[in-house]
Amino acid sequence: MITNTQTGTALDEISDGIYRISTPVTSPPGGFSYNQYLIADRMPLLYHTGPRAMFRFVCKAIERVLPVEELRYLCFSHFESDECGSVNQFLERAPEAALLCGRIGAMLNADAWDRRPQPLEDGATVELGRHRLQWLDAPHLPHAWDCGHLFDASTQTLFCGDLFTQPGPGRPALTRADILESSESLRATMDYYAHGRRTRELLEKLSGTRPVTLACMHGSAWEGDGASLLKELGSLIAR
Repeated sequence: MITNTQTGTALDEISDGIYRISTPVTSPPGGFSYNQYLIADRMPLLYHTGPRAMFRFVCKAIERVLPVEELRYLCFSHFESDECGSVNQFLERAPEAALLCGRIGAMLNADAWDRRPQPLEDGATVELGRHRLQWLDAPHLPHAWDCGHLFDASTQTLFCGDLFTQPGPGRPALTRADILESSESLRATMDYYAHGRRTRELLEKLSGTRPVTLACMHGSAWEGDGASLLKELGSLIAR
């Protein structure tokens, strides 16, 4: 569903109660997309806020599902503008929302926001109602010391941040087609992965959740055998 005809922002339910909000942009050549994920539940959560310039577009999409003021959690993978650039704007609109991030992110960036973040230890869980989320520390995977990912056990959805970043406008919203080839081609040209010594170990950790949906930050979300895809990525990185 297109929620803003000028920007092309779209809202799509990719799993039960999980909505992908995606805005395409024309730069770099060939296009790119910025995605946020809204989990509609008794305690609604927004994963990634988008940069400040996209705040109005993201809000408009959220309000097709629920009032922005009803958000109870904001969460993000790591400290970058597209992950958390409009946190303070959301905190102003949603006065009861708590800000969640990994322990390292809370330690490094606590004074960046108008409300102190609640640090999540590795393996910590967050109960939203029907959805039960688990925070998984993943430093430098694919980049940033504070990086981590969320897993929703109820739908077996892994919110995998910048892993499997794909170029293009980000359509369709959910695919079963190959995303590894396009994401690896982009990684080869941009080299945005950290060269950490625990990369394969951390990918094995993520694959252990056995996700059936990968909620990617850039590009289409993906449906299939997520454990196998994560292991395949690990084998490519190890070459």
